[in-house]
Amino acid sequence: MVIFNYSRINAGLNNDAVRPHMDALFGHERVEKMRTEMASMNPNAREAYVLENLAQALKDLGAQFVLPFRFRRANGSRTSHFLVFVTKGEKGYEIMKDIMARESSTEDQGVPSFTYSPADARTPLLFSLARPLESLAEDLMKVFVGRTMAMEGVYKAHHVDTPFIRRNYKQALAELEDVGRIACVPSAEKRRKGTFGNDVRVTFLREA
Repeated sequence: MVIFNYSRINAGLNNDAVRPHMDALFGHERVEKMRTEMASMNPNAREAYVLENLAQALKDLGAQFVLPFRFRRANGSRTSHFLVFVTKGEKGYEIMKDIMARESSTEDQGVPSFTYSPADARTPLLFSLARPLESLAEDLMKVFVGRTMAMEGVYKAHHVDTPFIRRNYKQALAELEDVGRIACVPSAEKRRKGTFGNDVRVTFLREA
């Protein structure tokens, strides 16, 4: 687990006095590119860009799975710091993803924010408008169209580097089944109401 202070990294990227440390963390070529591209970014875009480059740098060093969790200040206006979980094992990644999901202050349609913010927790309505399950369902149709596989296989093949957890996939697939965009074995009529087991076979139908 790495504690990542974005504010210090953001300042350090343009501070030649700490340039060796930035080069050691991100790599010299990546730092050069970051300094150029970040010059025209707004603060929110800069934060996301720095975090993405940190994840890629860690993967270059051999980490197969990188999972960040954001902590915001009490008023919710700025990021305090990140905890970044790094591992080579998918099982550890899944376990930590479930833990971070439970500790998130908010969720949209059951999709966790992977952020703890006291301010967000007080205003959950503001975080229920993005409707991320629709984006998950559409992406599954695009990625797996024409294929047949078990629900667990869909989850395993797709969830890494996304905010989605296993129950999100079951809900998205159930909704796709309801509107006839996928065919399932056993079908909803033959399953216990409201369930979608890991071994349910899913065929992603081609659409006219």
